[in-house]
Amino acid sequence: MTAEPLHTTSWPVPPLDGYTVDDLFRLPDLPPHTELIDGSLVFVSPQRSFHALVIEVLLFGLRVTVPGDRRVRREMNVVIDDRQAPESDLFVIRAEAAISGEESRYDAKDVELVVEVVSPESAVRDRKRKPQLYAEAGIRHFWRVESGEDGRPVVHVFELDETTNAYGLTGIHHDHLKLSIPFTIDIDLTEIDHL
Repeated sequence: MTAEPLHTTSWPVPPLDGYTVDDLFRLPDLPPHTELIDGSLVFVSPQRSFHALVIEVLLFGLRVTVPGDRRVRREMNVVIDDRQAPESDLFVIRAEAAISGEESRYDAKDVELVVEVVSPESAVRDRKRKPQLYAEAGIRHFWRVESGEDGRPVVHVFELDETTNAYGLTGIHHDHLKLSIPFTIDIDLTEIDHL
C-alpha cells in the first residue's frame, strides 16, 4: 500500500497589516470577483440565478434611463481607500471616469449610485458592511435588492444623509421601480419573469 500524497493549496499569506488595493490588483491567480474589505481578501461564491437575473433587469433598465453624462458598470471594484475595494453588483459613474474602456476599477468619488443584490453567502456584507463603506465614501445613492416572497426583486432605495454620514431609507419598491432621483428611472421589475 502506498501513501496518498497530501493535497496542498497555495493560499496567499496576508501581510501583517492586511492587504492593500495595490495588492488586490497585483497578486497573481486570485479568483474572479475578489473583493478587498477591511484589508482582507473576500472570495465571492458562485452566483445564483436570481442574482444574475436581477442584475440583467436592473442593468438594462438603468442603461435606457441613465443620462448621457453617466455610465453604468457591473461587477467591478469600487476603490474607497487603500484597504477597501468592494466589488459592486452595479453602479453608475460620471462619464468622464470612463476614460479608455480599459479600466479595471473605479474610484468612489466618481460613483453616484451603487446596487448590491443580496445573496445568502454575502448577506451580512451586502446589508451592513458594504453600505457603511459606501456611505463613508460619500456615495449618495445605494440600492439593496432582496428576493421577495414571490421570487421577484424588492428594491430598497437609500439616500445619503450628510449630517449622519449614513444612508436613510427612502422607499421599498415591488414590481416597479420609479424614481426621480438621482435621475429619472422607470424599471419594470416583473421583467425577471421573462428571463
